[in-house]
Amino acid sequence: MNNSLKFVLGLVVGVLVLAALCLFTVDQRRYAIVFQLGEVKQVITQPGLNFKWPLIQNVRYFDRRILTLDSPDPERFITSEKKNVLVDSFVKWRIVDPKLYYISVGGDEERARIRLSQTVNAGLREEFGKRTVHDVVSGARDVIMDDMRAKADQDARKIGVQIVDVRLKRVELPEEVSESVYRRMEAERKRVANELRSQGYAEAEKIRADADRQREVIVAEAYRDAEKIKGEGDAKAAAIYGQAFNKNPEFYAFYRSMEAYRASFKDKSDVLVLEPNSDFLKYMKGPGGAHHGK
Repeated sequence: MNNSLKFVLGLVVGVLVLAALCLFTVDQRRYAIVFQLGEVKQVITQPGLNFKWPLIQNVRYFDRRILTLDSPDPERFITSEKKNVLVDSFVKWRIVDPKLYYISVGGDEERARIRLSQTVNAGLREEFGKRTVHDVVSGARDVIMDDMRAKADQDARKIGVQIVDVRLKRVELPEEVSESVYRRMEAERKRVANELRSQGYAEAEKIRADADRQREVIVAEAYRDAEKIKGEGDAKAAAIYGQAFNKNPEFYAFYRSMEAYRASFKDKSDVLVLEPNSDFLKYMKGPGGAHHGK
């Protein structure tokens, strides 16, 4: 009984060991390549349970997820203006052909990274060499990234890799170039500001001159109208005076004498030396002064 139990247990253990040596699983995050005596026998791209011959076959796994190639330090590139720029970029890539990937780089991820880094670096150097600083800083960044992705992907396919995306995180000018650029920008802004001030001053002078001209015209027209009205009023007053005095000449003579007295005795210190029978004093002699004066 004990021997039978031991045999069963030994058989079970043997089956489990054999199953462990023959069976393997591939999950959805990885590819698997089955090697037989060092040669690629089978490429497994679908997840699930698979079989291999023990001792003569072995399995290697490769990541099928999207991986990131990020440059540790900014790279220095030269633009078409022969100016340096510092570029910080990263690449998203993944394995799409495990067999070709293994044949090309031996399945070594570090070797694949070096190959991709060289490809992207060379492509960026070419793209930046065709563009100005303004283009690479703002104007053409999207175009550069799209072109780089297409070119890098074309080369990466040769090693069984797909380039998903190429991104420029940062494009900056070196410190020595930034200083000259900032000084040039400052000078340009000052020039524009001075030009705007000059235009504003000229416009202000034009507005003042126009306002002064309009003021002179308004004052002249007002003076003209006032003199016209005054002349019409004086003429009308003279006509009324003439009509009134013609109706009573004696009253007119009396009125003129009163005006003469007012003008002559305006100041108390004024002194007039006249003969008593002077015509100037005829209305000061009494009601009948005029008659007695005659």
